Amino acid sequence: MKKKKRNPAFTALLVIVMAISLLSGYGEKKEEKEEKDTITVYLWSTSLYEKYASYIQEQLPDINIEFVVGSNNLDFYKFLNENGGLPDIITCCRFSLHDASPLKDSLMDLSTTNEAGAVYNSYLTSFMNEDGSVNWLPVCADVHGFIANKDLFEKYDIPLPTDYESFVSACQRFEEEGIRGFSADYYYDYTCMETLQGLSAAELSTAAGRKWRTAYSDPGNTEKAGLDETVWPKAFERMEQFIQDTKLSADDLDMNYDDVVQMYQNGELAMYFGSSYGVKMFQDQGINTTFLPFFEENGEKWLMTTPYFQVALNRDLTQDETRRQKAMKVLNTMLSEDAQNQIIMDGQDLLSYSQDVDIHLTDYLKDVRPVIEENHMYIRIASNDFFAVSKDVVSKMIEGEYDAEQAYQAFNAQLLEDDPASEEVVLNSQKSYSNYFHASGGNASYSVMANTLRGMYGTDVLIATGNSFTGNVLKAGYTKKMAASMIMPNDLQVYSRKMSGAELKETVRSFVEGYQGGFIPFNRGSLPVASGISMEVREDKDGYTLTEITKNGKAIQDDDTFTVTCLAAAQYMEAFQTDKNIVFDGGDVQVTDDWINYVSDGDAILAEPEDYITLR
Repeated sequence: MKKKKRNPAFTALLVIVMAISLLSGYGEKKEEKEEKDTITVYLWSTSLYEKYASYIQEQLPDINIEFVVGSNNLDFYKFLNENGGLPDIITCCRFSLHDASPLKDSLMDLSTTNEAGAVYNSYLTSFMNEDGSVNWLPVCADVHGFIANKDLFEKYDIPLPTDYESFVSACQRFEEEGIRGFSADYYYDYTCMETLQGLSAAELSTAAGRKWRTAYSDPGNTEKAGLDETVWPKAFERMEQFIQDTKLSADDLDMNYDDVVQMYQNGELAMYFGSSYGVKMFQDQGINTTFLPFFEENGEKWLMTTPYFQVALNRDLTQDETRRQKAMKVLNTMLSEDAQNQIIMDGQDLLSYSQDVDIHLTDYLKDVRPVIEENHMYIRIASNDFFAVSKDVVSKMIEGEYDAEQAYQAFNAQLLEDDPASEEVVLNSQKSYSNYFHASGGNASYSVMANTLRGMYGTDVLIATGNSFTGNVLKAGYTKKMAASMIMPNDLQVYSRKMSGAELKETVRSFVEGYQGGFIPFNRGSLPVASGISMEVREDKDGYTLTEITKNGKAIQDDDTFTVTCLAAAQYMEAFQTDKNIVFDGGDVQVTDDWINYVSDGDAILAEPEDYITLR
């Protein structure tokens, strides 16, 4: 039988198709491996991205960690969870078990881990579900109490308070001298909330208080929980007495932080409610300042504390032992003493909830050392409801509209109110995109956002720092609140100018390789995102080097001209303009505001992603 000859052209075509198929399969497998080898960590603030995140990555060079500046709001993570985008590790500062309860079944139980075992039991109970499981662990504490001007106390020969009675006496004595004894920035919800709780921290930490707190936060509770009838009525009575004793009035509700600080600096205010960092700040200004605790009705002294953040792990990690072990290494490093030291401000005291971390007290907190050693560090109840309702009710108490009984009833009624109707969807994403950085192409989700914003700003090229976007672009309907959460939350600014090809090369190189005073990429995921151009970058032990930039497949010439938009935090761009002498317009508009305005019309369409980087 005679064999039929194969057409040479067809054979060549078949070889090409097979090669493309093999390369495509290889590429997909490579991307799958990259994603499997990566642990995603969502940070609640940009302040953690540069110093804290880079430290963790440095300690774990064999683990590729994708750090994302997410959101300081648990509603954001509920949205990700509902749409299949929950990261491996979550951090959140504005936190309560009450708000976290919808996430419980999607998070790992950490109760039997060494990390949970290291947390003092008195604090761990604040994170324990009614079934004994623990999904969230706290890191070190930001401490709040009373900042006191010792110079004023000495000038007027008034003893520093040692209990509530002497605190009130000091306020009265200062009043006689024409000086406010106490005030605070009750303009803010957190000051209202923390004063209400701090004055009754001892009561809220009793067995009755812990029982109510557990019931309020119980994920299995299908009905809304209001205030109890044992602890909370007394808390409002205490608040009412405090308002009378300190002579708080409606004028105090207009006081913001800067107003209070200015009064203190001018010697017009003896004490205010604030963070322990204020002691160092005023000591550095030459004002002899000390830190005082809350003086409780039973004679005890307590400090109000806020964990810098709480951390939880995705339960899906338990389905892959290798990934689970990697994530636990990351968690262990995040909670280590050296890592916690990367979180606190210079000169602040390291106060950890963990027994594995030594307490480091500076002279700024020497007057409250016994309180700390007694573990009288109350962790605030910080649900969204408590923020909002505390602001409303405490403000009305200060105005004189509510007495203690009315305030209790109003607070309880608002906690039990039905949830508001769902917000309107303003943006529909028809696809989900990968949130992992790939050596060939970059981060697809980030590319979608960069390409969309480039079109929104009408610019030839857009360059954004690696922390500009909050991760996943999901196949979902976004409300205005969730759409806003697609942009990094901490003051991402927009800068634009017309520039030459030579200046564009220098700008991109600076974003990739870092510059004096600017952000220096510390791992693959922290490399900049680009739209309108493609970058080739070399990776070695010393960092990253830009080797090529092209636009539409062609090399950029020095005398080419482009309109360029950069997205970055103000401090980075200010340093760039000083270092490189390439001056941009802008810096006075937040990208989030522009983005909200853009999507609010309801007809915004997300752009498709493009390969914007090749990492060699």
